[in-house]
Amino acid sequence: MPLDFRCDCPFTSALDVLGDKWILVIVKQMLIEGKETFKDFTESEEAIATNILSTKLKFLEELGIVAKTQRPDNRKTNYYLLTEKGLALTPILVELASWSDKNLRAAHPSLVDGPAMEILRNDKAAFAQEVENKYREKLAASWPRKTTG
Repeated sequence: MPLDFRCDCPFTSALDVLGDKWILVIVKQMLIEGKETFKDFTESEEAIATNILSTKLKFLEELGIVAKTQRPDNRKTNYYLLTEKGLALTPILVELASWSDKNLRAAHPSLVDGPAMEILRNDKAAFAQEVENKYREKLAASWPRKTTG
C-alpha cells in the first residue's frame, strides 16, 4: 500500500505515519508491555478494535517498523516484533511520556507514577536505553534467530 504523504516536509511526513491515534500505542505495547501476538494486543487496556488492530499491524509491517513471523515450534500463531526501525521510535515514546508527565498530570492525576517514572524524570536517555536493552534481551532469549533487521 503506497503512502500518501501530504508534502515533502520531514515533520509532516513523520506525522503522516505516526500521527494516527493507534500507531505509537501499538509500538509502546510491544516495547514496554511485551505484546507479541494479536491476542496480546486485543487484551490490552487500550481496547483497540480488532479490525483497526489488523489494519495498523499490516501498516506497521509494510513500513518495516514491525516484522511478522512465526516461532519454529508454533506455526499457528503470528508474532509481531519491532525491527530496528521500530526500536528507533524509543526516544520519541520516552519524550511523549515525559511531556505527558510534566503537562498532563494535573488534568489526569491517575497517570502512572513510581520508580520507572522517577528514572524517566531524572535521565530520559538512560531510561530509553534501558527500555530498548530490555526489549533486545527479551527478544534474544525468546527468538534464537535474528528478527530485528
